[in-house]
Amino acid sequence: MIPELPGAVPEIPVSDITAATTYYRDNLRFTLDWVAADIGLAGISRDRCRLFLADPLFRKERGNVSPVLTWLNLSSKPEVDDLHQAWRGTNAILLSAPESKPSGLHEFTAGDPDGNLFRVFYDFATPERERAKATSPQDSTAGA
Repeated sequence: MIPELPGAVPEIPVSDITAATTYYRDNLRFTLDWVAADIGLAGISRDRCRLFLADPLFRKERGNVSPVLTWLNLSSKPEVDDLHQAWRGTNAILLSAPESKPSGLHEFTAGDPDGNLFRVFYDFATPERERAKATSPQDSTAGA
């Protein structure tokens, strides 16, 4: 039997670990779980989302660079809208407003001072979901 995978924990490249942890805490409302400034790495979390913030000291041997794009998959359109509203109230870097796209994603994009991006989305109408919905009449609320 193949083990179930846990949620991925992205490593976000940042230029300054202290400035980054402050931004993520104050503007994106993450909790600072731990910081190892001597190696340039910090762990942050919010609800079920975990991230590592890694400064140049930590990344120098690995070669990973910024910016990176992380997708955050929420459970509904209202959750996407509510998160945008909450982050707008903290002066987070918001690059777009929530919008329902023809692709079936309701999304907005946010960023951090290092140019890393977060696409916050809800998938409301992929072709696979539409086919599943058509074959499962008992679940008429899927994708609503």
